[in-house]
Amino acid sequence: MQDAPTMRGYFGVGAEGISKPMNLGGLVRTAHAFGASFAFFVDAYYRVRDALSDTSKAEGHLPVYDFKTIDDLLLPRGCKLVGIELIDDSVPMPSFGHPLNAAYVFGPERGSLSPAMIERCDHVVRIPTRFCVNLGVAVAITLYDRTLVHGRYPPRPVRSGGPTEETRKHVHGRPILRTGPDGPDQS
Repeated sequence: MQDAPTMRGYFGVGAEGISKPMNLGGLVRTAHAFGASFAFFVDAYYRVRDALSDTSKAEGHLPVYDFKTIDDLLLPRGCKLVGIELIDDSVPMPSFGHPLNAAYVFGPERGSLSPAMIERCDHVVRIPTRFCVNLGVAVAITLYDRTLVHGRYPPRPVRSGGPTEETRKHVHGRPILRTGPDGPDQS
C-alpha cells in the first residue's frame, strides 16, 4: 500500500442535520481515509459510536465535534466553510479552487443545507451531477477533488497511462527576515 501524498493545508468534514448512523459512519470513515484534521456535525441525531459503517473507528483518530446549532459552529481561525449543495448560485466543483484551510459541510439525507448554513458558508460548490448523490459518495468525490488540487502528484500525461514525470521535491529557500513594513532592517 502506498502512503498518501503530502498535503498542503488542513481540512475538516461535517454535515448538518444528519440522521442516519450508516451515513454518519461513512462520512467520518471517508474523512479519516483522506486525512481530515477533524469532523463535525451540526444538529446531528446520532453519535459516531452508533455508526457501524465506520470500520476505521475514526473517532479514535481525529477529533469529532458536535454543535447544536449553526451559531454554535466554531472553526479554526482562517478556515473557510465550503458548502456542498446543488443550488443555482453554486460553483461547479471542476472550476473550484479549494481553499488551503477548509471545512466542507454537507446537507442531510433527503434534504439540503439550510438557508442559514448556506449564508454562513464562504463558498458553495456543486458536484456536476444530474441529481443528488448519496452523502458518502458526495464526501468521497469532494475529498478526492481536494486531493487532486492540494496533493503533490506528478502532472497527468497528455496521452493515456501513468505519469511520465516524477513529482518534484519541495525546495526550501533561505529565510526571509522582516522587521518592519518595508522589509529587512538594513541598518
